[in-house]
Amino acid sequence: MNIQPIKNDQDHQAALKEIEALMFAEADSTAGDRLDVLVTLVEAYERRHYPIDFPDPIDAIKFRMEQEGLTVEDLVPVIGRKNRVYEVLSRKRPLTLRMIEGLHETLAIPAESLLKHKNRQPV
Repeated sequence: MNIQPIKNDQDHQAALKEIEALMFAEADSTAGDRLDVLVTLVEAYERRHYPIDFPDPIDAIKFRMEQEGLTVEDLVPVIGRKNRVYEVLSRKRPLTLRMIEGLHETLAIPAESLLKHKNRQPV
């Protein structure tokens, strides 16, 4: 099994093409082992060169609202009065720890998304 490290985009594309050809390889076969190694190398390369960041906290809330068909009134028990919900959604008021905990527990929004530092306003 002669597999080279993925050092650039050309190597990455070649590895993806080979993975596509091996997609239906049987487990515990030479082709299956080759597939496992290539997938591991591609994942490591993509994690290093194409990192996926958590979404902005407000965008995450709005996305979950859209997914669940929620309204501003549905967020009142979690965030507070209706005007406070509007202030948070318009980025005029920062999320508090209590709001973050409630949104995480109630709407299953990852806490990491709600705590994202660079897009949070100072308290």
